[in-house]
Amino acid sequence: MKTVYVAMSADLIHPGHLNIIKEAQKYGKVILGLLTDEAIASYKRLPCLSYEQRKVVVENIVGVERVIPQHTLDYIPNLLEIKPDYVVHGDDWKTGVQMGTRARVMDALRQWGGELIEPPYTEGISSTQLNEALKDIGTTPETRMKCLRRLLQAKNIVRILEVHNGLSGLIVEKTSFRDQGMTREFDGMWLSSLTDSTAKGKPDIEFVDLTSRMNTLNNILEVTTKPVLYDGDSGSIPEHFVFMVRTLERLGVSAVVIEDKVGPKRNSLLEKQDNQRQDSIESFSDKIRMGKQAQVTEDFMVIARIESLILGKGVGDALTRAAAFMDAGADAVLIHSKSDKPDEVLEFCGEYSRLGKKVPLVVLPTTYPQVTEEQLVEAGVNVVIYANHMLRSAYPAMQQAAESILKNSRCLEADRECMPVKDMITLIPHKE
Repeated sequence: MKTVYVAMSADLIHPGHLNIIKEAQKYGKVILGLLTDEAIASYKRLPCLSYEQRKVVVENIVGVERVIPQHTLDYIPNLLEIKPDYVVHGDDWKTGVQMGTRARVMDALRQWGGELIEPPYTEGISSTQLNEALKDIGTTPETRMKCLRRLLQAKNIVRILEVHNGLSGLIVEKTSFRDQGMTREFDGMWLSSLTDSTAKGKPDIEFVDLTSRMNTLNNILEVTTKPVLYDGDSGSIPEHFVFMVRTLERLGVSAVVIEDKVGPKRNSLLEKQDNQRQDSIESFSDKIRMGKQAQVTEDFMVIARIESLILGKGVGDALTRAAAFMDAGADAVLIHSKSDKPDEVLEFCGEYSRLGKKVPLVVLPTTYPQVTEEQLVEAGVNVVIYANHMLRSAYPAMQQAAESILKNSRCLEADRECMPVKDMITLIPHKE
């Protein structure tokens, strides 16, 4: 019996998928190449369902003989292995960004006399439309929390942007950039203690308590679906950290980041750190262990932020701490620096890569913004957090508008720099 190859993401099965499979059945035994999470995340948002969940669905569709993983967007590796008699794909790829993929498929099929079958595209429905509808419905705490670990498995680098209220959360949720057929977007949100405090008009000295910060968090969770990383400062005393972990996990937060400093809080980017003390390795390790023991699921992450470079103790001290904190159960390590160059962070990354045991590596390139994501990937970084850019960009614009009104004794000049009122009114859709 002849073989037919069909590739799809199959995140949300709809009539278009079934039509393709039904058409493929006419030509022989259907082998379905199911795109992995890695393949899908390389060009758009991570699918709602994991590969294993999607596999269970498609292998139970009548007419599908076998399901195999397709690890890349390119069909060729699977085609060269299977050498199918036919490849079936909707005719929508004759134009647009998939034209190159189609051409490579046709070239491969010619090598063994295979044929490309292109049934008409099913109009009126698409996975993109369904995914947009799902985002409007929302997500569950469990699904959101699992997402960070899935992203770490699927992507070379996870891109996180700071949020400080529901509106900034919506911007992270919806903003994307289309480049050569690939959609680039932020993978998750960073609830920064600095920007949360600043947005409330308070200093960043842990004055804003957990209850107040949970109000901010809930405002963000209500209108978004992407994973959240929570800036937990020092985590407070271990007994308090236990309750912080339980609260965040219950709400569906993916990770808490705590820094290995003690005493009155001072922001790490302040020039003088004379009165800042680094916690002992033993004490901070105990705090990590208590946090890990407190969590209920395997999905929640405790990330250890190392302040050795901030306090001038060097890469050696940072590596010693990284090894100890991993042994204590830290799920990832964040190396922080206030240098205006990435050199010491990249040096740490190089040494870190030679450690026997490793967990994902996180950076916040606030003071060395010239470093590119490509450079970070090459250095072995897994997560990049743009830690305060939403609030920093908003404040100058608001300040400028206020000054313009005072200067001109009217709002005409300021109005030119503002979004139209009608757009603001409809920015947050109201559902009847």
